[in-house]
Amino acid sequence: MRLTPITWPRLAGTLADRVAGLTPTAARPWLRVAVDGAPAAGPAALADALAGELPARGHRVLRVRAADFWRPASLRFEYGREDSDAYYDLWLDTGALRREVLDPLAPGGSGRVLPSLWDAATDRATRAGYVELPPGGVLLLDGQLLLGQGLDLDLTVHLRLSPAALARRTPDEDRWTLPAFGRYADEVRPAEAADVLVHADDPRHPAWSGHPLPPDHADG
Repeated sequence: MRLTPITWPRLAGTLADRVAGLTPTAARPWLRVAVDGAPAAGPAALADALAGELPARGHRVLRVRAADFWRPASLRFEYGREDSDAYYDLWLDTGALRREVLDPLAPGGSGRVLPSLWDAATDRATRAGYVELPPGGVLLLDGQLLLGQGLDLDLTVHLRLSPAALARRTPDEDRWTLPAFGRYADEVRPAEAADVLVHADDPRHPAWSGHPLPPDHADG
């Protein structure tokens, strides 16, 4: 796989151009984009930068954090607070994420999205109100372990860290999650599954490789 060195600002702009090239149509009025990666890789920062680039290209943006669709603590910590298999299998409420975010932006959807559901810090519902994303708008979702979940997305970006870089950049209090990312790499192979792969071992000097888009994502 050929990797091209790039800066983070230029990557955000290049990804924005790529998203803008996925022309919305009457059959697919919205675009659903996910930036996936371990927290140490910074998927939220890239998603925020991408969100800053898209309005100039004519797209309204709705930012959603997968962490705002985690299950309540009673379910996340059913097997203990540091169970890596539960982190991998149980923490994200994929049903709620589909129902409240992705399905309303699917072809024939309403465009009415709940941007957050659960505050993991307070372990309470966020009480967020629904928002309307107009046709032509782009959902930007960030989070970890998102691929291989059966989520219906139009473009996926994966920030890859080598096992050594992941271990080095993960805070001590979160190192218990490392086996989950090992499972993810082995079982889902996100570096191959994503449309766009970003190698982020050196936080100052990323490199990227964009896979060709499927024919139904071409312009026009």
